[in-house]
Amino acid sequence: MLNLGCAHGPDFLPFRQSFELYGVDFSAEMLKLARKYCRKFNFTVNLTAADVRCLPYPDETFNRAISVATYHHLKGKEERLKALQELRRVLKPGGEAFITVWNRWQPRFWFRRKEIVVPWRTKAKILHRDYYLFSYDELEKLAKEAGFEILKLCPESSYHFPIKFFSRNICLLVRKA
Repeated sequence: MLNLGCAHGPDFLPFRQSFELYGVDFSAEMLKLARKYCRKFNFTVNLTAADVRCLPYPDETFNRAISVATYHHLKGKEERLKALQELRRVLKPGGEAFITVWNRWQPRFWFRRKEIVVPWRTKAKILHRDYYLFSYDELEKLAKEAGFEILKLCPESSYHFPIKFFSRNICLLVRKA
């Protein structure tokens, strides 16, 4: 299983018993933290510094992939499409991927543009990170354009209101046909 934008590694935990794990992140510092996290919880992951738009794996390598809060950091529709096409390339036929992105229509973004910069605090400083805010329809259209079959498009499981369009995150489950 491939974890795209694995950050410091917490999204590996539910899968550590059932999969050979691979992770990519563009940040060397995040990969360093992921190695530490894996040692702490006593599991092995093959980690690589890479860009999700150009993955260092052969075609049809993985059965499964996850990408939690990664694709909304890419600037421009072409770059987001390229990253999804790259994900499709490295999945085996029938392979599935679970993707989450920030939702444009969550209440805190109602009066903001679709492309925003959000401050992200570390112990030492404040970093400014780019975010693209997706709508449900837009994410579905982009995934189909990348060649995926949509299996499920829904709010995160912690969202309990009847109108899905205001959820914090959008969850997408796709399959490579």
